[in-house]
Amino acid sequence: MNRCFWCSADPLYVAYHDQEWGVPLHEPRALFELLLLEGFQAGLSWFTVLQKRARYRQVLHGFDPQRLAALDDAEIEALLQDPGIIRNRRKLQAARQNARAWLSLEDPVAWLWSFVGGHPRINHFRDRHEVPVVTAEAEAMSRALRKAGFSFVGPTICYAFMQASGMVMDHTLDCFRHAELARGAG
Repeated sequence: MNRCFWCSADPLYVAYHDQEWGVPLHEPRALFELLLLEGFQAGLSWFTVLQKRARYRQVLHGFDPQRLAALDDAEIEALLQDPGIIRNRRKLQAARQNARAWLSLEDPVAWLWSFVGGHPRINHFRDRHEVPVVTAEAEAMSRALRKAGFSFVGPTICYAFMQASGMVMDHTLDCFRHAELARGAG
């Protein structure tokens, strides 16, 4: 079975590729989680984040924005001692800041999806060299998120978020998921 070029043979990566990546996501907490995880990934591999996702869910209260927004500095200090997560003070502080910004949005799901016109953009890339790392939409999303008070939301992070959440479908044509997602089979 052909998969996208970036998918290794590791079962965790295969499951992520086959079941999650590129599937349109509209559930608020799941979108919020993904946005934070993409920020945690900055400068690291996505596989590192996937390996730590379960622990993040435990220590970050299931990515509940209300609870994350209420984290105090002592709780962030305690999190910095947890070897099960990426121990980066700026990223943990950004998670709190981003939760506060998320809560200030009237309808974060519709707002985020508005950057692609409210429906998935289905791309038809033949090979990995055609897949962009940044688009005008990702740049616009990044600017808007920053203006709304978010951090760790640069254009590259935003495009990866758009790909992962199915706002854009970038499985290449040789990947078995392309045909499934292009016809809306999820």
